[in-house]
Amino acid sequence: MTAITGHVRTFYQLLINTGLVSVINFSVWFAVTFWTYLQTKSVFATGVISGIFLVLTALTGIWFGSLVDGHRKKNALQGSALASLVMYAAALALYLVVPEEAFHDPADARLWGFVLLLMFGVIAGNIRTIALPTMVTLLIDEDRRDRANGLVGTVSGTTFLVTSVISGVLVAFDGMFSILVLALVVLGLSIVHLAFVPIPERPAAHDGDGASAPGIDLRGTLRIIGRVPGLTALILFSTFNNFLGGVFMALADAYGLSLVSVQTWGLLWGVISTGFIIGGLAIARTGLGSRPVRLLLLINVALWAIILIFPLWASIIPMAVGMYLYMLLMPYAEAAEQTILQRVVPYERQGRVFGLAQSVEQAASPLTAFLISPITQFVFIPFMSDGGAGADAIGSWFGTGPDRGMALVFVLTGVIGIIATTAALASRPYRALSRRVSEESPSTEAEEPATA
Repeated sequence: MTAITGHVRTFYQLLINTGLVSVINFSVWFAVTFWTYLQTKSVFATGVISGIFLVLTALTGIWFGSLVDGHRKKNALQGSALASLVMYAAALALYLVVPEEAFHDPADARLWGFVLLLMFGVIAGNIRTIALPTMVTLLIDEDRRDRANGLVGTVSGTTFLVTSVISGVLVAFDGMFSILVLALVVLGLSIVHLAFVPIPERPAAHDGDGASAPGIDLRGTLRIIGRVPGLTALILFSTFNNFLGGVFMALADAYGLSLVSVQTWGLLWGVISTGFIIGGLAIARTGLGSRPVRLLLLINVALWAIILIFPLWASIIPMAVGMYLYMLLMPYAEAAEQTILQRVVPYERQGRVFGLAQSVEQAASPLTAFLISPITQFVFIPFMSDGGAGADAIGSWFGTGPDRGMALVFVLTGVIGIIATTAALASRPYRALSRRVSEESPSTEAEEPATA
């Protein structure tokens, strides 16, 4: 991989540092979801946790993007880790003083105070998520960024692999105590390590477009997005995808835990996550080709087909196979979207555009997560349980019980997703954006950055 001279090592050190912090943040998120379900046995509670995560992601994305664009990258990364560390320390203190029986009641305010502290800590890590693709633009030559994005996907896959094992095993061992102690240790080490990593800064460009305007500047960001044919449609398509993705996010853990133990589920996630690693490595080796927009939509067709097919059997085996294929393909979708934005959005605006895209794309998911959990609990599960209309109609071949109610929700979601993505492939905005990305030269390739 070629990169701006002298900054290859910086890129790899950032990948490693960000990977370690992501392991901790996602371990906390996975762990609190597992732990809450085991404490309360409530699908509704796990869905609310997913909803909290997605609401906070949607509300903070634009602000976080402005922090990334408006501050030195090192300060943004360090501030993110420090905020997470403070939140986890407060959560650990609460965990130690609250009686254990309070955490068994899904209506207890102390349980949700604990969950909120952890979610705030996890969400603070999104600053790094927004900053990392801008660092790819800063450090890597334009014609190799898709491969660099593949390496980012590999690190993400490794994160999921380690995360699932850590969260499942430690929650089974002693609840949330060990995972929080580990989080404090790793975040402290990451802050110390990053202090010794020199991160370059690119001088602000003044191009008359307001690319370097300070603050959130939502109007200027929307203006730049609107000038790229089809880019608004891409963000709206991703929004709809995430609306449907909220269904999967809210129910996946509950569905998996209805089939296997928490230890098995955590270890299974570790095996499944190797697909993300392999997919990312494949991109790093071969790239995405000359049509990343088309690739993005075709990958989405495949992902929705997987969500449609694996729930047809009431078994962990088809779910494991389907989830492995899902993880194998996900790096292609993420790298394609990042490559598209890196190519058509000025560097000085990329943090805010990535943040805006994150907020808009996630805006629909909280609604889904909040709605689908009670709908599943009170409509689809009774519908597919003994005596329900669905059980009587299709139970003879589809199966009956709470897990089949969740499975039916997955199947319907997959059908809707395939229809929507097929329509997007045939649309005019898709063709316009595809032509623009294929023809676009590197945007805002300013002078070589000066090390801070």
